[in-house]
Amino acid sequence: MTHSGRPPGPGGQVVDGASTRERILRAAEELFAESGFEATPTSRIAERAGVPKGLVHYYFRRKPDLLAALVARLPDEPIETAHVVVTGDVAESLRRLVGELDERLGASPLLSHLLWREADTHEAVREALIHRFQRLVEQIRNVITAARPDIAVHADTDSAARLLALAVSYRHSVARHGEQPRPMARELTFLAEALARGAGTPASGAAR
Repeated sequence: MTHSGRPPGPGGQVVDGASTRERILRAAEELFAESGFEATPTSRIAERAGVPKGLVHYYFRRKPDLLAALVARLPDEPIETAHVVVTGDVAESLRRLVGELDERLGASPLLSHLLWREADTHEAVREALIHRFQRLVEQIRNVITAARPDIAVHADTDSAARLLALAVSYRHSVARHGEQPRPMARELTFLAEALARGAGTPASGAAR
């Protein structure tokens, strides 16, 4: 460490810590997505980032720390319910929500690819995906009940939210193979009509 508090670069010159860390993370994201976590040595990450290998270990003592940092970068801000809800129209409200979710996927395709790829072998990644799924179920349920508050009284909105969350998660998992998510207009209309007809049994906590 230099007197400036920044790590030394090649030849002892001071480097910008924030931009160096970002370059390392970006290189790790690309290489993990291309080759997998286990098959990517830190030397390749350093080469891709254009930094000495020692700087990779300066910022991330162990290679799993790189993966943990990438998981932490995953967008996790909920979509504002009011931003997508059309009062009285569940199908249109859900179409808007799914459109917002697809846009977020498009903003970080490499990171999404990486997380789906590594979920089977890394608990931290798996937990992050489970957390995302649970948040998605909650968002969908909130949109349904905001669009039609009466639906929760006579239909199973919990199961509907989980079913749609599973469908969206599947679409996003195959998008990593280059497939563009197709519109879900018919499916969302079907789901909205089923709820309007009182499909399923409402959760025991639903208001009556």
